[in-house]
Amino acid sequence: MDYVAAQYPPKFIRGFFDLTEEQINAALAYIEPNRADVKAEYQMVLKEAEELRLYYEEKNRDLIARIAAQPPRPGTEAAWGKLRVAKAKFKSEL
Repeated sequence: MDYVAAQYPPKFIRGFFDLTEEQINAALAYIEPNRADVKAEYQMVLKEAEELRLYYEEKNRDLIARIAAQPPRPGTEAAWGKLRVAKAKFKSEL
């Protein structure tokens, strides 16, 4: 729905979701006359997805912290160093 609202071309949406031309045409044909209902339902889906994300983030907070505190496995130090440099560069560009 975000792509439809942003007026992306149907060909792009079709390729992104691996839809057939018939499928994208059917979806767009349904959305147009039912835009208000589709938009309302989509907002509910986004809200539920955010609630689930927050729930699992909280539920797994301790596990993620324990995993993050573990030292890198032997032989992966160079890769982790490159990742830290790339993350720092990305943050500085924001």
